[in-house]
Amino acid sequence: MKHLATSLIALAALVGISPAARAQTQISLLVPGPMGRDNMQKVVSGFESKTGYKVNITFAVGSRDVEPHGTKQLVQHGQASDVSIMFAPFPEALASGNIDPHSATKLAGLVLALSVRKGAAKPDISSAAAVKQTLLSAKSIAIIDPTQGTLGHQAMDALQKLKIADQVKPKLKTGGAPVLAKGDADLFIGPEISDAVPQGIDVVGPMPRDVAAPVQIVGFVATHAKDPKAARELLKYLKGPEAEAAYKAQGLLPAKQERVQNPEKTVSF
Repeated sequence: MKHLATSLIALAALVGISPAARAQTQISLLVPGPMGRDNMQKVVSGFESKTGYKVNITFAVGSRDVEPHGTKQLVQHGQASDVSIMFAPFPEALASGNIDPHSATKLAGLVLALSVRKGAAKPDISSAAAVKQTLLSAKSIAIIDPTQGTLGHQAMDALQKLKIADQVKPKLKTGGAPVLAKGDADLFIGPEISDAVPQGIDVVGPMPRDVAAPVQIVGFVATHAKDPKAARELLKYLKGPEAEAAYKAQGLLPAKQERVQNPEKTVSF
């Protein structure tokens, strides 16, 4: 045991970081709530076990009734964590100078899906035409408030692509999945991930790609990260195979490219 401890210390010295230093290093991580608390805690625990670093996670949400607390708003207003994860697009966050655009790393993609109340018949959403008919036939449709984040905007974009935004506008209800769960809507356009779907509703399936492209999930290192090297290690791990497996289990799409070539624009999956 003594020889093993000595070897570990020697190895740490070779890479320039002592075990004590790693144990003392804390990295802050900002995560969008829809990525799933349990899922991200599991990913981060793997990183901590592997590196000895400590990661402090903040899960962000947005609200129109209080000071914005979404990831993009927090970054934009100077509250970027050492590593911040955001849903594209994020022009204001980039313009703030609080994150390093060269560190942009695509981690996963979030699929927009259609849901119904639990036990209700699942409509055909196999094509754009089928989705269009389903939405037009519904008496009411729940979406996430577009003022609260990307997923609400994505839902509105899907309606625009289907050329029915004006027709269904009178029956749209903001408030997300809980509106459907309470029986106040027939359908919900939202994320296809388990942690974001409350009890009382069933996910029909993902929207066709020509209706709603996956939302790009991108990680950045802060320009003023306390320990830039440690932050880059975390971001690299969040792109690695262990994290990718957790994303898949959560219902997220794995990223196919390591770097985002144009952070201002979305990148296809």
